[in-house]
Amino acid sequence: MSPKALKISYWTTTIIFVLFMTMDGIGGVTQQKDGQEAFKMLGYPMYLLLIVGSAKLLGVIGLLQTYSSIVKEWAYAGFTFNFICAALSWAFVGEHTAFAIFPLVVLAIMATNYYLWKRYLTLY
Repeated sequence: MSPKALKISYWTTTIIFVLFMTMDGIGGVTQQKDGQEAFKMLGYPMYLLLIVGSAKLLGVIGLLQTYSSIVKEWAYAGFTFNFICAALSWAFVGEHTAFAIFPLVVLAIMATNYYLWKRYLTLY
């Protein structure tokens, strides 16, 4: 992959992922009805929705910043834990198998972005 194609691929996947996480984080912070219903089905307290939403917004900032690779690594790690825990939570509830698969799909998108970021770092 040429450096230009790598840069475009990295930033494209970053923007898609960041937009999705921003919308999800805002939904959590504003305690949207869908999020509340999902947390009720999973048996989680409602205040956790605010915590997770805030963490997602902080993770977005961590991914977009270009000053510290360590902060970016921690943001990727936090999102990874979030998606794995979300998939396991839905799997343990057992009612909605498709809901358990969706966080893994988003995790795959994020893993692709992480891989591209690491390749991008070796070029620049």
